[in-house]
Amino acid sequence: MTTTQPAAIDEERLMSFVFRAVDEVGATLNAALVVLGDKLGYYRTLADHGPMTASELAATSGTALPYAREWLNAQAAGSYVEFDPDSGRYTLPAEHAVALTDESSAAYLPGLFQIAVGTVSGSERLTEVVRAGGGVGWQEHSTDVHDGCERFFRPSYQAYLVDSWLPAIGVVDRLQSGARVADVGCGHGASTVLMALAFPRSRFVGSDVHAPSIEVARQRARAAGVADRVSFELASATEFSGTDLDLITTFDALHDMGDPVGAARHALETLADDGTWMVVEPMAGDRVEDNLNPVGRAYYGFSTLLCTPASLSQEVGLALGTQAGPARIQQVVTEAGFTDFRTATQTPFHRVMAVRR
Repeated sequence: MTTTQPAAIDEERLMSFVFRAVDEVGATLNAALVVLGDKLGYYRTLADHGPMTASELAATSGTALPYAREWLNAQAAGSYVEFDPDSGRYTLPAEHAVALTDESSAAYLPGLFQIAVGTVSGSERLTEVVRAGGGVGWQEHSTDVHDGCERFFRPSYQAYLVDSWLPAIGVVDRLQSGARVADVGCGHGASTVLMALAFPRSRFVGSDVHAPSIEVARQRARAAGVADRVSFELASATEFSGTDLDLITTFDALHDMGDPVGAARHALETLADDGTWMVVEPMAGDRVEDNLNPVGRAYYGFSTLLCTPASLSQEVGLALGTQAGPARIQQVVTEAGFTDFRTATQTPFHRVMAVRR
């Protein structure tokens, strides 16, 4: 019988990890603090008024001083705001203000924190789900997940969809002249409405399996004045309506589907012979080591707690994962019968792929 000798403990390395873990706890709590500050208007107040004391922030925002004080100190400890001990004032740097208050910027982050908080708040059910190999449906999560998803992805769509992504896949001329478009997995309809605003001669049908999101999408279309050329339906990715479509789009949704191969087959059946399927997925490389970075870390976290459970809650439950990578996506669409696949463009958070017959 052989025994394994315990590894010698490097005390310096141990304590380095302990302090790193403490920092992780602070980061976990800070996600909720960012959402709180966003909802209370703290970041907006600091951006509008410049350096403020805790008393000034509380008075201006109409909130209680003890909370404003502790929130500011937590933000200062995390370097989200800067603290001047001489004046007792806290400053939100201009660059941080863009990321935390400017909804038109692709760097806008509150939605990402909102998704994270909503995801973590529902994670207690996962222990038994993981043991049983089951899933948790999108509809089972809090509205912070649904609303945060739109708030995080919409700024990127606003920044890139019309001016970069659609030109990169070569469909702008057809959209300008009048195309038939299906936006599959449309959620609150941010992508659908943006395309309809840019291309008034085209007609768009958004689809999703989440009924409350479809209702929100219809409201968004009416508010944007595009309800005459946009409609929304409650349908899965293997059942959405349409034939001879010029363009199908799927934004940040293929990896969540239980049957992405079935969805790809349906896309192939409904596309025109010269049509295009634009698949936009979270940025990922093909190998684990390609994704061991801050973006990959966040997406692997969402994959474990949100996206993989969503896929496993559906029929087939392929569970691609949020970091599937282009080779795995190509494998899915090739299995469905497509032969033409390429990465058209990318951003720090997204990979845009063009799929054709």
